[in-house]
Amino acid sequence: MTGEIKFLADKIHIHKWPQDTPPWSTSIQKQIDDSINKKLDSKQIIINHKIIEIENFQFHSLKKVGVSIPFFKNEFRLIFEAEFDGLFAHVHITKKAGNFLELFHQLMSWKNSISSE
Repeated sequence: MTGEIKFLADKIHIHKWPQDTPPWSTSIQKQIDDSINKKLDSKQIIINHKIIEIENFQFHSLKKVGVSIPFFKNEFRLIFEAEFDGLFAHVHITKKAGNFLELFHQLMSWKNSISSE
């Protein structure tokens, strides 16, 4: 994959994971909730090789990346584990309708390219 992938996500949920990693401070949890988890507007996603930027957070050290299209739905889901600001997270991203199939294919190509390194 060359270049970056940009799209607007309809829904994102980020939480601490795995459970045995350092806890998040109240201020970090509030930042994540206010700017991403509880924000009703679309959220900007930028994927550039092994870094995923969501709003003002950069996620790196990606693990267990999954891309899927649920049965009976016009959407895709991108789920991964990563690090940001020295903390560990599990991220769920949903993109509904629009160009979701084209993005799904781009994400599968990206996932395969980073998995083979």
